[in-house]
Amino acid sequence: MGTKTEDETAAEAAAKPAEPEAAETADATGATGVTKADTTKADAVEADDADELVVVEEVAPARSGGVFQGAAAVVSAALGVIGLSGGWLGTVAAARANIVGQLETKQSASVADQIQALYGDSWQVTALIAGAFALAALVVGFVVLVRPAFGAPDQVQAPWIKSVAWAGVALGVIGLLLAIAKYSDLIYGLPSTS
Repeated sequence: MGTKTEDETAAEAAAKPAEPEAAETADATGATGVTKADTTKADAVEADDADELVVVEEVAPARSGGVFQGAAAVVSAALGVIGLSGGWLGTVAAARANIVGQLETKQSASVADQIQALYGDSWQVTALIAGAFALAALVVGFVVLVRPAFGAPDQVQAPWIKSVAWAGVALGVIGLLLAIAKYSDLIYGLPSTS
């Protein structure tokens, strides 16, 4: 590679548009060098590229379905807890069944009929309401667990969503079994009157 004369260097410089920050310098041998302004400009371009990469990385992990799945998992667990206790709605329905039993029972009815009308019916209504909540918890938890397989198989479900949904399913199963046992008098059946 030969060295350029000062005339050739001047001709090349005249052919290129002059940039105030990108001026080239020539040393004593005629070789051209890059100024500090060029280095700073190159660093700024690399910094801009790095900023663009960061922006892309910040946008990529955003998931819209995770919020709804997480909320559904929490709802499933809450329904499971209500299914275990019967909740406020079960208490109100039981009180109503008790009042209806008092109004419809005649004084001349047998003791077994009176106990069934006053206590047995309200007990069964409470079991039905608790069973409905437990079944809802079971269904909602199951839907949350199988949602990624049908809706977005490539979307990763957060571990806490799976855990809460499994808790909702477990509470739903336990609540449903208890409701069936309460309704069929396997647990705390009515006392015998004979």
